[in-house]
Amino acid sequence: MSVIRRTIQVAWPLRVFFTENAFAPDNSTLRDALADGVPHKVFVVLEDSLSQALPGLAVQIENYFAAFAQQLPLVRPPLFVSGGEPAKNSITLVTHLLEQFHRHHLDRQSYLIAIGGGALLDVAGFAAATCHRGVRLVRLPTTTLSQADSGLGLKNSLNAFGQKNYIGTFAPPFAVINDFNLLATLNPRDKRSGYAEAVKIACLRDANFFAELERTADRLVAFEPDAMKRLIHRSAELNLDHLTTGGDPFETGSARALDFGHWAAHKLEELSRFHITHGEAVAIGMALDVIYARDSGLLAAAAAGRILTLLERLGFSLFADELLNADDTNHPALLAGLEEYREHQGGELAITLLAEIGRGVEVHEINSRGLAAAVAELRTRAGK
Repeated sequence: MSVIRRTIQVAWPLRVFFTENAFAPDNSTLRDALADGVPHKVFVVLEDSLSQALPGLAVQIENYFAAFAQQLPLVRPPLFVSGGEPAKNSITLVTHLLEQFHRHHLDRQSYLIAIGGGALLDVAGFAAATCHRGVRLVRLPTTTLSQADSGLGLKNSLNAFGQKNYIGTFAPPFAVINDFNLLATLNPRDKRSGYAEAVKIACLRDANFFAELERTADRLVAFEPDAMKRLIHRSAELNLDHLTTGGDPFETGSARALDFGHWAAHKLEELSRFHITHGEAVAIGMALDVIYARDSGLLAAAAAGRILTLLERLGFSLFADELLNADDTNHPALLAGLEEYREHQGGELAITLLAEIGRGVEVHEINSRGLAAAVAELRTRAGK
């Protein structure tokens, strides 16, 4: 037998721009990120809830690109689409987007600009990645969570067969534009939701950032702009550091470090029919894993207490009735999340827990008895 072996290396710059009023006539951030002296078609997808909250935004977008029509021709007015998790639950939106791309003759050098929350960015990104095997994706995240975390990475996905993110691609965005002003219309629940991912990345990579979140918790609860901007910027920086230095950006290995707390979170979202937001579910998932790690001797009790307290100070409830759901055999329904997570990884179960604040550790088993004890503690803590 003979074998030919080669290694393919692809360098891809990850760029996240921070600005305000991205479509103001005198703001050159977007133009400078996209224009390179060659004409490129532009197609804009806009989440309809944002267009309703900012009724002049679509016209502002049209006027912005009209000023650069020679370099960045907008092929049609912004396309309004529904966002939120239901947008990911079928291929309907993907099919609609691909039909529109075909109608307007997008090519691999064209730009798809997706403006919306994390779910819409997932769907639009999947459509972009599969059109001509990839048109240039530009994300403008419009939630705290997507600006700090989900809008930054390489993944695009749809939900299918009762599982979150079952269908998807890895496709780095051409650019991410974080426009802080797009967060202004969020309700308090959605503003808060992204804080959970900031706590997550601090727990995994930066004890100093965790301490900073503790110091600024009251300002964050009051949604003070400077505190929120700092949370988003540092979270984004830590996420990009992990993607570029973690050694496994396409998750070919075992544990997915940035999914700390997520194996339970994804299942809780499904069990609640997505009434629990992703950030709320992540907060509960982290709380479960923190208690489990403490009881397993991995994490000091003082560190575990700091994490649980910070999550509560930021306004998260750490218990949901769905934690008590049982399947047809009277086993905790949450446990199915472990098997789905293992299958998603393609082999041995690998879960990231904490050894200390700022450092994760990989484990290959979650004991059902220990998990039940963690659920019971969270129930008691919530006074249920």
